[in-house]
Amino acid sequence: MPHAIRFHHAGGPEVLQWDEVAVPPPAAGEAQVRHHAVGLNYIDTYHRTGLYPVPLPSGIGLEGAGVVEAVGEGVADVAVGDRVAYAGGPLGAYSQLRNIPADRLVRLPAALSFEQGAAMMLQGLTAQYLLRRTYRVQPGDTILIHAAAGGVGLIVCQWAKALGATVIGTVGSDEKAALARAHGCDHPIVYTREKFAGRVREITGGEGVPVVYDSIGADTFMDSLGCLRPFGTLVLFGAASGPVPPFDIGLLAQKGSLFLTRPTLFTHTAKRADLLAMAAELFDVATAGKVRIEVNQRYALKDAAQAHRDLEARRTTGSTLLLP
Repeated sequence: MPHAIRFHHAGGPEVLQWDEVAVPPPAAGEAQVRHHAVGLNYIDTYHRTGLYPVPLPSGIGLEGAGVVEAVGEGVADVAVGDRVAYAGGPLGAYSQLRNIPADRLVRLPAALSFEQGAAMMLQGLTAQYLLRRTYRVQPGDTILIHAAAGGVGLIVCQWAKALGATVIGTVGSDEKAALARAHGCDHPIVYTREKFAGRVREITGGEGVPVVYDSIGADTFMDSLGCLRPFGTLVLFGAASGPVPPFDIGLLAQKGSLFLTRPTLFTHTAKRADLLAMAAELFDVATAGKVRIEVNQRYALKDAAQAHRDLEARRTTGSTLLLP
């Protein structure tokens, strides 16, 4: 029987179990996918810890790439033998074999490997909506991205640079600063040594930036607001340091009629037409070489608990894969 990582109660990485699972034939509207690679993302830890509660017991994981082995009744979006990738849908990507709604799958171009597909979908589609939909970056813009050496961060740095932007990024070490710089970050700021809000003002001649992309949350939120110029936008798309506590929205007025948004990938890709358009743009910049998808860590799927420990300890950079 195939195996999958499952958890029966919320908690630390130790709750992740390597279980045998029964995978029935796909139901109507579903496709059965045999994974070649599975993506690791910070949101997986939110599900595991209960920050984002899910019914238990549960599978885990939102991103993978593999081959379609069977399809259910009425499926027209993919066919048996297709190379596919996905981000989103029901939890359960940490598995050797799974069924998933077929309309969540996109065909993977021949120029991209399974590893690239599994490493790029969630993080790359996130970068797409951040840069092209939430705040549409224009040539000449100066932007701030937190966690610039992370999976989303490295893609955002490269893509924003290709769009003609100047990129400021926060990182936790000199090694991560060098990595971010190598991927298009013009001004890496080591936040353990410098106050990033002050440095952003210095870099922009006191003006501030039109947009801050913040996946850190509680630790950076107030200073992120302080980096924005009037009418700037704070895009809060994660909470690696914990959720932002309640605050007086009058601050948005005091700091210059600011905009604040909390988008999710799953809203942006809810309609299949949007998913396909976003994926096509992502695949275009990847195959053109404007964005390099690099896998910096690989773990056996059964060792997912250790991957979670390393991710939460900030010992990872770029994309991380779990290999079935």
